[in-house]
Amino acid sequence: MPGTLSRLIAAGSLACVAAFAPAHAAPGVFVDDLTWTELRDQVAAGRTTVIVPVGGTEQNGPHMTLGKHNARVRILAGRIATALGDALVAPVIAYAPEGGIAPPTAHMRFPGTVTVPTPAFEATLASVARSFRLHGFRDIVFIGDHGGYQGSLQAVARQLNHAWASTPVRAHAVVEYYQAGDAALRDGLRARGFRDEEIGTHAGLADTSLALAVDPGLVRTERLSAAPSAAEGTYGDPRRASAELGAPGVNAIVTATVEAIRRATRRR
Repeated sequence: MPGTLSRLIAAGSLACVAAFAPAHAAPGVFVDDLTWTELRDQVAAGRTTVIVPVGGTEQNGPHMTLGKHNARVRILAGRIATALGDALVAPVIAYAPEGGIAPPTAHMRFPGTVTVPTPAFEATLASVARSFRLHGFRDIVFIGDHGGYQGSLQAVARQLNHAWASTPVRAHAVVEYYQAGDAALRDGLRARGFRDEEIGTHAGLADTSLALAVDPGLVRTERLSAAPSAAEGTYGDPRRASAELGAPGVNAIVTATVEAIRRATRRR
């Protein structure tokens, strides 16, 4: 009897372990979800394009999280890489130029915003690209969710391509990612009768709707009923924001970026 009881307890323990053991998932498109050997094997199998998503940690009004850009660019980069079929996604670069510290300027006037000097930001981009080149990637693609540093992405890509001119490796600053979403949202919202003052330039109707369409958890919807205020970091009026209004922006970003990357990486 004691032996039987021990066997039953052991069997029950194993069943509990099996019930709570995580299911094995095949490696996806995110570099930081892979082991180094899995990454090596994927590059060897032909995944030689890496998307470097650039976000930013900044205030986004009282109704959106500080990590809005980081979450948004990671999710959209994953969709873009999946559509491409031969690309992986690097970890998000979460810190970007956001203003001065002494005295605080721009978004640095709001708690939680993190800034880095432009030279440090560009040096980081270049070093990331050189790292992926070392590991066998042939196309390093920068995409940025923030309008303020698009010029830096382009400048770094030019510098790298000048240095790599005699090699098959290239860097690409795909500004279509930012331009397509901005244009699609603004044009679509204007066509539906929304005014530019409501659409806004930061944390307004367009920005908030895009965040809702990508990840509703980025927005504190209970705070959307309050009147917007520039003093609180909102430039526009997000009160009528919705995922439905933001969906065309998501589609435009993914479609335009996939097409731009395919053009940029097409070998002659």
